[in-house]
Amino acid sequence: MNVLIVDDEPLARERLSRMVGELDGYRVLEPAASNGEEALSLIDSLKPDVVLLDIRMPGLDGLQVAAKLCEREAPPAVIFCTAHDEFAVEAFQVSAVGYLVKPVRSEHLVEALKKAERPNRVQLAALTRPAVESGGGPRSHISARTRKGIELIPLDQVVYFIADHKYVTLRHEHGEVLLDEPLKALEDEFGDRFVRIHRNALVARDRIERLQRTPLGHFQLFLKGLDGDALVVSRRHVAGVRKLMNSL
Repeated sequence: MNVLIVDDEPLARERLSRMVGELDGYRVLEPAASNGEEALSLIDSLKPDVVLLDIRMPGLDGLQVAAKLCEREAPPAVIFCTAHDEFAVEAFQVSAVGYLVKPVRSEHLVEALKKAERPNRVQLAALTRPAVESGGGPRSHISARTRKGIELIPLDQVVYFIADHKYVTLRHEHGEVLLDEPLKALEDEFGDRFVRIHRNALVARDRIERLQRTPLGHFQLFLKGLDGDALVVSRRHVAGVRKLMNSL
């Protein structure tokens, strides 16, 4: 997991950087930030998984930074690292996953980072359907647990879903992740954007490029963004795919 450190004290930044650097599976991003404005800019450019955030800083303080992150669709996890213990209530109101009082102890840091591998309240809100409040619409993102923690993949970047035993492989523009969701449930939720081409495969309708018959009589579907790779279309779904292509 990639960790961004935000603190106006150089010695505090160095100490946290050294502590995180000694842990397996975590990487400190450079440069660190010394104030809230720098933090927001670096979060935009570096896309950290976790932010270790001081509270008392010049300009925007840590609570204000965290409040702004709450407005984002897929914010990083926030762990406050502060010399002040009186802001804990406010910290968790802005969805912090941890609140560490300086001098930060290594075992407390490890515990907080482990919590950061689970989605925080704001991330969970991005994973749930708008239907919870509005009564309509599927999710805009798919969540997947990876070595980075929880990844949120925008639905418009998904190329296909393929089921294999108990897991579903999600292929997106930048790679693949495994989902612990049934293919049928994904079809029910996203049926207006994906079409079934095989008992184990759903593809994004707007990624369909061409349907081709092989010399052996099988059908293959070529998708935009797959660099020439094709997926097999079962005979029972060929007619439906053709009909869909005629309407695109």
